[in-house]
Amino acid sequence: MAVKSISDGYHTVTPYLVVQGAATLIEFLTSAFEAKEIRRTLHPQGGIINAEVRIGDSVVMVSEARDEFKPMPSSIYLYVENTDATYKRALQAGRTSIMKPEDQFYGDRNAGIKDPSGNHWWIATHQEDISPELIERRLKSLFASKEKV
Repeated sequence: MAVKSISDGYHTVTPYLVVQGAATLIEFLTSAFEAKEIRRTLHPQGGIINAEVRIGDSVVMVSEARDEFKPMPSSIYLYVENTDATYKRALQAGRTSIMKPEDQFYGDRNAGIKDPSGNHWWIATHQEDISPELIERRLKSLFASKEKV
């Protein structure tokens, strides 16, 4: 039997976060985003060499930064059932807000938080299917109103 090019339960693109404090980040992902830890591989000298958590239907990989692999903050867009509730959980987990929940011109309600490793998580709930033309009109209107202020 042939081996699949993408393992079951994974998608074509999988975020890989290289951070200082990988265990702390995993604790945060578990409490704020209801992540489920799939596996954790420890480096012989200590720390996490690779861990995987599942958030919803997606896997996020996490590794402890080392000399040859420097920390690299990222930005991740995370779809959830309820932006406001997830944002509140993230704040209760001790994180920093970078944007309060707000309805956006492109049809999503989203908010932003910064995790303990400096990554930005854009928490979103899709609320409205809209055409590219309507997005463009709303965007122009949004920026026209900001120029008047």
